[in-house]
Amino acid sequence: MKNNNLNKDKPVIGVLGIMQELYDKSLPGITQRQEKFARKVCDQLSDVGDFIFPRAARNRDDIEEILGDFNHSGLDGVMIVMLTYGPAMRTIRALQKNNLPILLANIQPVSEITTDWDMADLTYNQGIHGAQDMANAILRTIGERYDVISADWKSEEFKSHVDKWARAAKAAGALSRMRVAAIGKMHGMGDTLSDEAAFTRVIGPEVNREYIGEVYRCMEAVTDEAIEKQINIERERFHADATMPIENFRYAVRMYLGFKAFLEQGNYDAFSAHFDVFKGDGRFEQIPMLAASNLMAEGYGYAAEGDTNTASMVAAGHIIADNAHFTEMYAMDFKRQSMLMSHMGEGNWKIARKDRPVRLADRELGIGDLDNPPTTVFMAEPGPATMISLVHLAGEHFRLVVTLGRILDSEEYPYIEMPHFHFKPDTGLSKCNDGWLKAGGTHHQVLHPGDQREKWRILCNILNIEFVEV
Repeated sequence: MKNNNLNKDKPVIGVLGIMQELYDKSLPGITQRQEKFARKVCDQLSDVGDFIFPRAARNRDDIEEILGDFNHSGLDGVMIVMLTYGPAMRTIRALQKNNLPILLANIQPVSEITTDWDMADLTYNQGIHGAQDMANAILRTIGERYDVISADWKSEEFKSHVDKWARAAKAAGALSRMRVAAIGKMHGMGDTLSDEAAFTRVIGPEVNREYIGEVYRCMEAVTDEAIEKQINIERERFHADATMPIENFRYAVRMYLGFKAFLEQGNYDAFSAHFDVFKGDGRFEQIPMLAASNLMAEGYGYAAEGDTNTASMVAAGHIIADNAHFTEMYAMDFKRQSMLMSHMGEGNWKIARKDRPVRLADRELGIGDLDNPPTTVFMAEPGPATMISLVHLAGEHFRLVVTLGRILDSEEYPYIEMPHFHFKPDTGLSKCNDGWLKAGGTHHQVLHPGDQREKWRILCNILNIEFVEV
């Protein structure tokens, strides 16, 4: 059974601290001194992730053994620190066998050069030219798919950058292990189409075309006791409409618990189900609005209409930053210079405004041609937000289209019975949309609270795909 909460764990990063043996002759004890520095760096970053530093790598054998162990231990990435200068040619074979994202941290123990420095101090703090040799070796071995940071290791700038890189590295690893369930596909929808073999090779997830009957069997196995228990939870979470028929409420909860069991049994991280599948099958009474919303809030990836590309990005988005949300641009508002964001009724209610309750609506929905699906209705918390879209252009050419903006503090729309809010792009409504269209941005998007652009940029670099900001 899959524990989706593992996505919330801290990244686990190996620290490859490189120096060389010759300095022990002129400065006895230097290895122990520099190892102590490396462990202080790990402690400084302890709230960012779990950083593992076994010992200084003083020769080629050390480098190949340590980096090999990092790869075989399921770590999320490796941070290389030059503890002194170390000839970079010793790292080439280890780099060729390495499969982990790399961050080259250009740091040194002491941040300021003072008049009392001697040759020992210079040796302790000479990592910069080692970093240059190391960067050249990495570039010539694996290309530009690595990240760098030059900063005072005690600074917030350093910690912040490492945090962003580590989150992106963890997301890249998760994508490579991800399983996505696809149930149906909307006819004629082109911007979500992808060559699934190329998608797996470049982005990582395994996409499986699943049978809706598997979900139905999982729903049938849900007990009345489990349904009543979950209804009580939903009533505490949401303000449920008094007019909602209890049989509709129970059925929506049964669908949610059935879908969750289906995902757990299949070891899936994300799913996408097309709404016409449920009517076409003939056994279902609703489409899964509540199920999609609850499962997104629990950390699963989701997108509508068979869009497994966006479902995968929602799942990765939960690792990049808390509370990724599936949405689309519904209409433009030229007065506010914004887009109204919404979809059929699915939404991660964890991004809802903190000053207003989330409504669970007894909502009529013509799409799907089934009974009223209980639907979460909310507006998102105002503030900065990042929106992204994964585009598959051709062959193995993928592109991530990204824009930064703000969720506006706008009035409620009583006749829009689904999650909705205004997103105002920082670059302006027309410029953003022109750029989005020119870049091929899709009509399904992932939205995050906050400025998450740098994490997505780093992820694109790790995956070797294009990053386009509009």
